[in-house]
Amino acid sequence: MVCVSLLTCVIVGCDSVTDQETFGMTNRDYNFIPDNTDANQQLILLPHLSEDSTVSDYLTYAALNNAGLWAAFNDWKAALEQVPQVKSLPDPKFNYRYFIEQVETRVGAQKQAFGITQMFPWFDKLKLRADSAADAADAQRQRYQAVKLKVFFEVKHIYYEYYYLGRAVSIVEENIQLMKNFESVTRTRYKAALGTASDLIRAQVELGKLEDRVKSLKDLQGPVTARLNAALNRPAEAALARPRQIEDESVLFTDRELLDSLAGSNPHLAAIQSEIAEDKAGIALARKEYFPDITLGVDFIDTADSISAVGPRDSGQDALIAMFSVNLPVWREKLDAGLRQARNKYQATLRKKTQELNTLNAQLKLATYSFRDAERKINLYRDTLLPKAIESVKTNEASFRAGQNTLLDLIDAQRVMLEFELAYERALSNKAQHLAELEMLVGKEIPRTAEADFGKDVSEPKGNFNN
Repeated sequence: MVCVSLLTCVIVGCDSVTDQETFGMTNRDYNFIPDNTDANQQLILLPHLSEDSTVSDYLTYAALNNAGLWAAFNDWKAALEQVPQVKSLPDPKFNYRYFIEQVETRVGAQKQAFGITQMFPWFDKLKLRADSAADAADAQRQRYQAVKLKVFFEVKHIYYEYYYLGRAVSIVEENIQLMKNFESVTRTRYKAALGTASDLIRAQVELGKLEDRVKSLKDLQGPVTARLNAALNRPAEAALARPRQIEDESVLFTDRELLDSLAGSNPHLAAIQSEIAEDKAGIALARKEYFPDITLGVDFIDTADSISAVGPRDSGQDALIAMFSVNLPVWREKLDAGLRQARNKYQATLRKKTQELNTLNAQLKLATYSFRDAERKINLYRDTLLPKAIESVKTNEASFRAGQNTLLDLIDAQRVMLEFELAYERALSNKAQHLAELEMLVGKEIPRTAEADFGKDVSEPKGNFNN
């Protein structure tokens, strides 16, 4: 699992040249990311993003540089540090007493006393606290996984949107050039008294509409670029090359496989399951509160020599005292309330998991429908509508040049072709976006071929980064 190993290596401070060169990167950007082991800063190598970069390169960049992902990882590390704290004994207590008025005894006056005590929680209390903290840390780990999946989904979603805008601009610009040709033909026909002024004006109006449309698409690229840069933790105005092409990937899955994978692999559900285990440990710990904790200790009393004229044989002998005490858990109302609180929290978490599963199942159903609808549209436009629209434009253009057709017929045919071209690219982008959403929900990469295993970790981007 290259992505996970890479990210872990970076986070724990692995900065050797050998490890960094395993990325297979030639052109590199450099960025400083705080080291998680000390206050120093570590040099992290980020892939250079160009027009040849694939979505895997963008995922690599986000995995190494996304601020929210680093925050989630450090939240997980912080939760792990709670385990050794709660499973340790409380700090021992050192006591010192100085006798302002010395207490005269048979063997001499008591001047000062030293003592140390250690409290020992009842049997299994420390273990239950450690189990509860470990379950809480595991829940935080699953939340980190959920953040990672969401970051990857956001990068893919915006990347494919950015691709669509680039293709839309290119398609509209091609149609502008086509409309300019129509306008030129119309102008020539008008000069030759074969056309009308209204046809020329109509062509110019249509050309103006297309130019306005391409300007709107270009202006929209700015906000989309800012969103993608935000996911990559780059300045909003940083330039990004336009993606060249995305593949129409064929995937294999059934609704049952998706539902089963969601129930077993979704990190949100896994986090709640860890919370359930944490709450179970909390119930057991609340029951242990009915039992006392034990405190053991020892005191040493510094005794001066006896001032008696005839001192005893043990004059000035220091006293050593063993101490044992227990707390008395007698306030049953408080203890009962603590147990009820733990049980109610457990029941609430169980209901929370049921609600989360229902919500995720509904989201999965909608994402599955949207994916298949986009897939159907791709086949429809690519195989049927778009070829017919292109043929219609060619036929109408030939008829228009021969004076057998009107400009309005040609413009209508061109509009239909333009909308079909944009609809095809829109469906292609939507399919990729909804596939990314499905993988985020199920927490696994969906196989692209018949031989693929349904269950590969989606956190591993495909392409060079996964080789």
